[in-house]
Amino acid sequence: MSQDDAKRRAAEAALAYVHEGDTIGVGTGSTVNHFIELLDQKGPRIEAAVSSSEASTERLRACGIKVRDLNQAGALDLYVDGADEADPHLRLIKGGGGALTREKIVAEASRRFVCIVDESKCVRVLGDFPLPVEVIPMARSMIARKLVGMGGQPKLREDVTTDNGNVILDVTGLRLTDPVAVEQEINQWPGVVCVGLFARRGADLLIVGSASGVETRQAAS
Repeated sequence: MSQDDAKRRAAEAALAYVHEGDTIGVGTGSTVNHFIELLDQKGPRIEAAVSSSEASTERLRACGIKVRDLNQAGALDLYVDGADEADPHLRLIKGGGGALTREKIVAEASRRFVCIVDESKCVRVLGDFPLPVEVIPMARSMIARKLVGMGGQPKLREDVTTDNGNVILDVTGLRLTDPVAVEQEINQWPGVVCVGLFARRGADLLIVGSASGVETRQAAS
């Protein structure tokens, strides 16, 4: 079984948490693309979706699914999204697709966050995947110096502008044994829009697809 097949298994399993007539949050990325396709093919028929990116908005609308602004939708019962890494406490690194800020907003607005991944995304300690940090362009060099001061090696994501008009620094070299503390520190720097650590508000459920099937995990105590 390919990695793509494992992603599709996880995406299909997430349909069990969607109910007829719901307005749900929908994330961004290759696993979520499977979820959108399967939601269209197999239902249930939702009222609308709140999307975390322009790319997902286009996919949803192409499937005939209404996309609603979060300000109109209010609190959401469910958010479905992928991740670049997930630890045993269901803390995540997200933002490989560049939508980390809107993803974090929709996650915060949702009562339940179901994260869908293939087994390659599960790690013991976060940090092998470069940590994305969305930055206001004029602050790029200043934030890069601060990240170096933390022991990281930031690199500008070339030719990428986020849906919010900002740039992304991808940071390697950080061993994130206390991701909540790192998230809080980076988020308070002027010029940082969002850091791709979903640790303070991680996933509530992690659905992991693999060649052997699907496993649903809750946070380790």
